[in-house]
Amino acid sequence: MTGQVIPYDVLGSGPARALLLHNWFGDRSSFAPMREHLNGEAFSYAFLDCRGYGEAIDADGAFTMEEVAEDALAVADQLGWESFSVIGHSMGGKAAQLMLLDAPSRIRSIIGISAVPASGFPLEGEMWELFAGAAQTPANRRAIIDNTTGGLRDDAWLDAMVGRSVENSSAAAFRAYLDSWARGDFHERVKDNPAPVLLLVGANDPALGPEAMRATWLQWYPNAQLEVLPDTGHYAPEESPEAVAAAIERYLGR
Repeated sequence: MTGQVIPYDVLGSGPARALLLHNWFGDRSSFAPMREHLNGEAFSYAFLDCRGYGEAIDADGAFTMEEVAEDALAVADQLGWESFSVIGHSMGGKAAQLMLLDAPSRIRSIIGISAVPASGFPLEGEMWELFAGAAQTPANRRAIIDNTTGGLRDDAWLDAMVGRSVENSSAAAFRAYLDSWARGDFHERVKDNPAPVLLLVGANDPALGPEAMRATWLQWYPNAQLEVLPDTGHYAPEESPEAVAAAIERYLGR
């Protein structure tokens, strides 16, 4: 392992443990709205900042999903967590699967929130240019967030999301992660993996909603189940924090 311990904080001290990996647009503070709804007596949650984000904004790195997975396992080692679940939002869900491949005996389950599949995400032509340009162009970030929330969020909400995204990520890391989460494909390695998986998706997410999950994750993980959140797009921890927290704890406490 070549991981390093990246910035993190822990909520709770319960026996059921979960490590959380954030999405492309947000650092670990993107989970803040759901924290108040989590039960710290029954569960322990470790929230991480990937290199190039949040408290790790100045950290050097390759900025790949493989590196995120290695760093997250290094955090688990420091915490003394022998086994735990991994909760990954969007690109974090792709890194969670690499953790499962790297340390199958340690990962109790995966909860993917609008999670990028092991095959990556098809972005071609103008769509690729929109995403690649988002590193330097806040308007591109806004367009992506608006689209993936179904065009239903108001200007103030979108502006706040974009502002936090720009402030809490380095442009170089943001751009580099795109290549890894969108174009990396290791789905042959996860086919028929018996790990328990919960997939939480927003009904209003046109990118990584129910159809995308049925075509990817549910094909490859025989013990995966899908839960669709109403009135929610791609950013469930911020759009429907109470519902996400409840679904997570129902699953972890089963």
